[in-house]
Amino acid sequence: MSTTTATAPAVQRTAVQKRTDPARARRRRRLGQWGFIAPAVVFMLLFFGYPLVRNVVMSFQDFSPSTFFDGKSPFNGADNWSKVFHDDLFGKALWHTIVFTIGSLIGQFGIGLALAAFFTKRFPLNGFLRSLILLPWLVPMVVSGIVWRRILDQDTGVLNSFAEVIGLGGHTPWLTSPGMALFSVIMVNIWIGIPFNMVILYGGLQEIPKELYEASSLDGASAWRTFRSITLPLLKPVITVVLVLGFMSTVKILDLILALTDGGPADSTQTLGTLTYQNSFVQLDFGAGAVVGNVLILISAVFAVFYLRANRSEGK
Repeated sequence: MSTTTATAPAVQRTAVQKRTDPARARRRRRLGQWGFIAPAVVFMLLFFGYPLVRNVVMSFQDFSPSTFFDGKSPFNGADNWSKVFHDDLFGKALWHTIVFTIGSLIGQFGIGLALAAFFTKRFPLNGFLRSLILLPWLVPMVVSGIVWRRILDQDTGVLNSFAEVIGLGGHTPWLTSPGMALFSVIMVNIWIGIPFNMVILYGGLQEIPKELYEASSLDGASAWRTFRSITLPLLKPVITVVLVLGFMSTVKILDLILALTDGGPADSTQTLGTLTYQNSFVQLDFGAGAVVGNVLILISAVFAVFYLRANRSEGK
């Protein structure tokens, strides 16, 4: 009788523990998950969230050199935004940014894809030539800009000297003509971005099964039909990544343009990136610079939303 009475509470406690253990395990698992996520969240808040919020707040304040250093920056409403949007240079810079970004992406992607397809073939010195093409990507952008500025110099540049030797003139104002400067900057940026596009696309092409191309050849499909029906669909995820990363790195380019033209001549190569620099560090109008920076962030955010929506629709 006493043995039965003593064992009954023990059995009850064991049953209660069995019922509570799953809940405790879930809590521990959730705490472990948050333990892994917390460092990334803290990092994002400190190094991305705070600067972003601070930049937005700065765009609504009177930030001059004096107010910047004494810490007293009065709120001035939408004055900075109104001043930037009513400036004719902002419209020009926005248009130049669009042309520069689209032109660079088309050139980099087109040539990069062609080179990636070319290097999928086996031939002598394949690896050596691919390593040489990577050089523009490895050189710092400021160094590339300075070198290309000497190459494109109207009077002493190598390109004009070579054109004169072969009888194609030799006095083209690549960087000093308002009509040629933006085109020249785009060409230099394409030269810099080709290796990145080629490497990523080459890796994507290597993952496409060779059996598909063999079956296509047996069916008598042309090269264009094979490219359109096999290569492009299977390469689409890689193409998306290349274009997104290319857009993010191109829309904000500053150092290359400063090294080549410094935004000139006659503001013909001013972009939103250079306009932000001019407002903040040349004119020392930090509020106006923050406004242009916020516009750049907004453009990137809109592009990111479209990218995420496209990926979500493809995954359904």
